[in-house]
Amino acid sequence: MGKGFFHVPTAINEPIKSYAPGSSEREEVLQQYHTYFNGNIDVPLYIGSKEIKTGKTKPMSPPHDHKNVVGQYHLAESKHVSEAIENCLASRTAWADLTWEQRAAIFLKAADLIAGPYRAKINAATMIAQSKTIHQAEIDSACELIDFLRFNVEYMSQIYGEQPESSEGVWNRVEYRPLEGFIYAITPFNFTAIAGNLPASAAMMGNVVLWKPSDSQIFSAKVIVDVFKEAGLPDGVINVVYGDPVMITKTALDSPDFAGIHFTGSTKVFQDLWKQIGNNIHTYKTYPRIVGETGGKDFIIAHPSAKPQQVATAITRGAFEFQGQKCSAASRVYLPKSTANEILDLVKKDIESFNKPGSPEDMSNFITAVIHEGAFDKLAKYIDQAKSDQNAEIIAGGNYDKSKGYFIEPTVILTTDPKYTTMETELFGPVVTVYIYEDKNWSKTLKLVDETSIYALTGAVLSTDRYAITEATQALQNCAGNFYINDKPTGAVVGQQPFGGARASGTNDKAGSSQNLLRWVSPRLIKETFVSPENYRYPFLD
Repeated sequence: MGKGFFHVPTAINEPIKSYAPGSSEREEVLQQYHTYFNGNIDVPLYIGSKEIKTGKTKPMSPPHDHKNVVGQYHLAESKHVSEAIENCLASRTAWADLTWEQRAAIFLKAADLIAGPYRAKINAATMIAQSKTIHQAEIDSACELIDFLRFNVEYMSQIYGEQPESSEGVWNRVEYRPLEGFIYAITPFNFTAIAGNLPASAAMMGNVVLWKPSDSQIFSAKVIVDVFKEAGLPDGVINVVYGDPVMITKTALDSPDFAGIHFTGSTKVFQDLWKQIGNNIHTYKTYPRIVGETGGKDFIIAHPSAKPQQVATAITRGAFEFQGQKCSAASRVYLPKSTANEILDLVKKDIESFNKPGSPEDMSNFITAVIHEGAFDKLAKYIDQAKSDQNAEIIAGGNYDKSKGYFIEPTVILTTDPKYTTMETELFGPVVTVYIYEDKNWSKTLKLVDETSIYALTGAVLSTDRYAITEATQALQNCAGNFYINDKPTGAVVGQQPFGGARASGTNDKAGSSQNLLRWVSPRLIKETFVSPENYRYPFLD
């Protein structure tokens, strides 16, 4: 039982380190990178207090040097997944009954561990596993994950503080119970912060979690596990398994104790999961919570009044940072005819200033590798198609090479067809497609932006005309859950820009806000009457 009304430390965004030449953080992360790159880590399943090595393994290699093996991870069988679920359920009561401030302390300590002794480790692991530059690793695996943990603790305390009014002789109160059962967290390769937040946010609210990281992110997921263990997270609260996603998912979703899914990944997979849950609905003890953030076909539209250099920078950063492998990455652009050539010349100049794609170990590289061979082959196919199609041309980039790493040059496709395949299809790579519209067709183009994509994740408008900005904000209200004015459509900061989209982009439950945490609790209203009535008759009966 709690013995006080506790105030948590005020959450502030973690400062981003520069990693400038000669800085101590640069030297530390490079040393850790070399240790990992030349090592051979063996990653087990984590079930309760056990670290299980099944003997059936898969190798882990950096996308930018796929012939170099940095370790292996062990694959779960169905029995291991069932054991993990059983362990979650056995751990649930003690964890749910733990007072909230004790849970908060664990995740606040985890944040401080990442900010301090684990910062180089989690950044270096992300550079290797996901081929992120040090800047992209720092803002993701260090700063964003720290922010998720600290701000979620603050949001949790605010949720518990939200209480109903009471009347004379009555005390009304609400307790926010964890869900009855276990949460299944499926996390993506592209953000270490998301990989940590999806299981942690549900666990913070008193839930137990079965976590399946992406096969392409297990190297850095291992560091998250190490952090949670050192922070004092009890065994069994978050159990971690890897392996066949179809088998793991079927085992999880077939359990009567399945209480919710926290997902980030592809739209098709999420839709299939929703269907599986629906087909199993009679099996479950409760209606499961379904929370998902999926794909995007994120846009930039420039008004004729927009400053060309600002538009070009928004395109370069929005489309090519982390090789375009962000759900929010700019992948379709609408430029006015009057300034399009100037803007595109500036984008070409930016691309020409990039080094040839290479390893994140070389910190002069802006572009590294895409995540794996499947992603490489898909992107190469669309680039080749654009080279041969009559209604498209490649005006920058267009080359690729996978002999050493999965390297795709930053590529700009110019199309005369606003419904060209790469204007509609999510590519998830450093490829952006541009359509040029007549200046007089600004309003029509806004309608085109809204109707082109099944997604509604992020989008940006650039303009110096406030009437045009207002028109765009209204016209595009349904096609972007995160809408940016005079900025690129990427880079949401926890506590400042809660993230999520609708349509085929997900359930828009806004990671990095209290709205997301509310999905992982089931409120119970308690009404206590101090002096109970002893006569059934109301005055109107007299």
